[in-house]
Amino acid sequence: MDERRHRHRDEAEPEAVGEETDAEAVDDEAVDAETPTPDGADAPEPATREPAWSRVATRLRRALVPRALRLAASLAAGVLLCVSFPPFGWWPAAFLALALLTWVLTDASTTKAGGFGYGFLAGLAFYVPLIPWISGLVGPFPWLALSALEALFPAVFGLLAVIVRRLPGWPVWFACLWVLAEWLKSTIPFGGFPWGAVGFSQDDSPLLVLAHYGGVPLVSFAVALVGVGLAALVIELVQWWRRDHHVRHGLPPAVAVPGVSVALVLLVVALGTPYVRHSGAGAGEDPTTTVAAVQGNVPRLGLEFNAQRRAVLDNHVQETMHLAEEVRAGRAPQPAVVIWPENSSDIDPIVNHDAADEIAAAVDAIRAPILVGAVVSAPGYTPEDPQALNTVIVWDGATGPGERHDKKIVQPFGEYLPWRGFFRLLSSFADRAGYFVPGHGDGVVHAAGIPIGVTTCWEVIFDRAARESVLNGAQFLAVPTNNATFDASMSAQQLSFARLRAVEHDRFVVVAGTTGISAVIGPDGRIVDRTAFFEPAYLDAQIRLKTSLTPATRWGPVAQGLLVFAGAAAVVGAMLHNGAFAELFARRRRKAAAAEESTTAVDDHQDEGVT
Repeated sequence: MDERRHRHRDEAEPEAVGEETDAEAVDDEAVDAETPTPDGADAPEPATREPAWSRVATRLRRALVPRALRLAASLAAGVLLCVSFPPFGWWPAAFLALALLTWVLTDASTTKAGGFGYGFLAGLAFYVPLIPWISGLVGPFPWLALSALEALFPAVFGLLAVIVRRLPGWPVWFACLWVLAEWLKSTIPFGGFPWGAVGFSQDDSPLLVLAHYGGVPLVSFAVALVGVGLAALVIELVQWWRRDHHVRHGLPPAVAVPGVSVALVLLVVALGTPYVRHSGAGAGEDPTTTVAAVQGNVPRLGLEFNAQRRAVLDNHVQETMHLAEEVRAGRAPQPAVVIWPENSSDIDPIVNHDAADEIAAAVDAIRAPILVGAVVSAPGYTPEDPQALNTVIVWDGATGPGERHDKKIVQPFGEYLPWRGFFRLLSSFADRAGYFVPGHGDGVVHAAGIPIGVTTCWEVIFDRAARESVLNGAQFLAVPTNNATFDASMSAQQLSFARLRAVEHDRFVVVAGTTGISAVIGPDGRIVDRTAFFEPAYLDAQIRLKTSLTPATRWGPVAQGLLVFAGAAAVVGAMLHNGAFAELFARRRRKAAAAEESTTAVDDHQDEGVT
């Protein structure tokens, strides 16, 4: 039994070679303290007790110094991930980030707990500088708390990556696990927070075309596969080069999987790019129409703009009147439909006659229906629970308000506050959260005879929203958004999401923001026209109405499900491969056998007593 115990301990130790644990340090101190003084020798002077801060500093130094390089690499990986997103937009940084993190997680001294910790550190370095605009809405504490929560998902990736790193073909499993972690953060908690999915960083990258075939999850998988594959190639080549030249025969076989993986991604990109560009160039017989987006602007940035609801509505009416003058003068084409932003009328135009008259005047002037972003009372409204719907209303000159898209995916901690009584105790900003409730519908409204898919602001980041609209017949996508609470960085990030959606579903996308950035985006992700941030403006562009369905629209959830399943299966396979299950079952069998022997001994003893 002792030999088995020693052998099991020796087998479990290599993962932490070269790292002294806290328990070992304590044992060494205990041995030194208990060593007897030789007879006749003078007892040593009692040592002065080391200050508590010095002991803590010593322990930190022992813990951090051996890991300093891996800690620095994890921080750098997180910062590089952030740099790959707007407003920086250096998309190759995402590959370097995942390559660095791969090197950390495949190091022999990185344990499972270490993988979790390094992943968490990278997640913090990624999210804290990525989403500081949240603090303008809810304050600095919720911003940092959300960053820490989202950092848990790269941490889970790090833990699982350490588990599967010994499997054959591990670079592929690493990429699948990255998709698994992004699926988790897009699902939990409170409906998920997909902001920061690495596929969204590739709006200017050649890998953008992959969204046409598998949506954002496939782009994320490709980015991870390239980054991990490049790291695996470098690691294997360095190890091969360090071998003695007498035993160095050709390239190591371990480079085959990462090499083929990277080559396959590049091949699919090369084959898919001409088709996506062909679609964006306007080939085909798709009918055309003219669509306008109005950016009325707000009096000033910040939450205070909600107290100036009439001024915001007036701004959008005036900018629409200006567009109407340009149309009558022949300097702008007549639009078939006009898109106003989310919250362009925070005054409920269904019950407020002044607001309704203002909108009707704008509709009459432009001689086209307007999609008005409005806030209306929900059926369950009471003064104590002022429930509201964030809606887009089709306002027609002949019939007035018509079809509506009530926002179905509302933003937690902004549009509504889960566990309001609890979070109110943590931050005074809690009472600023709204009372919005999710709406219903199929994501499509009709204006001027055109089926228009609507994904209002926050909804554009969720794969299911735009997909539902297109499957229900939308011929182009409208993204009315309100960025007045945030800043230009947030607006630039949201614009990249819209570009991915355009390629994913082969549709023109029209983004209309209160303060910007408003844009018209082609089916190839190209920005046809755009506004600057924080200025009154309008866009008036010709687009094509499309009806074809992409592979991503048809099969995107299936592709994501397969990648997620592959990642989960790799973890189970690695646990079996590493003997974790076998050891667990063996331990249980040993405990059961010991219990049975103990019971038998007691029974024998009782029998002897009876005899």
